[in-house]
Amino acid sequence: MKHNNSKPNSALAACRPVDPAAGPNLEREPKVGRRRLLRAVAALPVVALAPGCGLSVPGQGPPPELYRLTPKSSFRQDLPQANWQLILEPPVANAGLNTTRIALQRSPTQLEYYARSGWADRAPLMIQTLMIESFENSGKIVSIGRESVGLRADFILKTELREFQAIYYNNGKPQAWVGVNAKLVQMPRRSIVASQSFQHFVEAEVDQLSAVIVAFDDALGKVMRQIVEWTLIEGDVAVSRGRPRLKPSG
Repeated sequence: MKHNNSKPNSALAACRPVDPAAGPNLEREPKVGRRRLLRAVAALPVVALAPGCGLSVPGQGPPPELYRLTPKSSFRQDLPQANWQLILEPPVANAGLNTTRIALQRSPTQLEYYARSGWADRAPLMIQTLMIESFENSGKIVSIGRESVGLRADFILKTELREFQAIYYNNGKPQAWVGVNAKLVQMPRRSIVASQSFQHFVEAEVDQLSAVIVAFDDALGKVMRQIVEWTLIEGDVAVSRGRPRLKPSG
């Protein structure tokens, strides 16, 4: 497209950087009025932010793609019915995982994130919500919630999110790696009655983010299922230990 060089394009002219030296000089131009000077200075930011100047303006560009995972809904049929109350604390996580960003690793010592994408909530809070829904979906426990709901808990489930990233260093397709350590604490003594670590790797079908998200959902679902079943069984064992033994009749 040709331009007439005799006249500068107004849009291009507006994009030229503002030279502070070209501004009012009080020593060289003592006759410039104060009002005129203030008007000139006030106009500088407007010129600097003129459209098309290539400056980075917050909010520009496509919005990030947000993802959330799904709760587990299928469990063993022989799980005990819980007649006790459970509080599920949000998982503890290091700063690299305690974020809405989707983590990936190209080596065991390097942590990166997928661009322009993220979880719908910080990973620990998202997982806490999904685990509560998974417990409810089991149909084996009614009284479960967050600490803020005010339950008088018989047990507290403390978890640590140790792995929640896609790994690329196994010379193949990316794998979703989910690892959680769980501790079941009996109240009011605050004694740990059971502790166990759970982890799963699920390989994505293709090297695309959408496939990686499906792998995350599968891996987290397997971990949550194991945690729900383990908690219900260990809680029932702990409650049974505390029940008084019946004396034989006769």
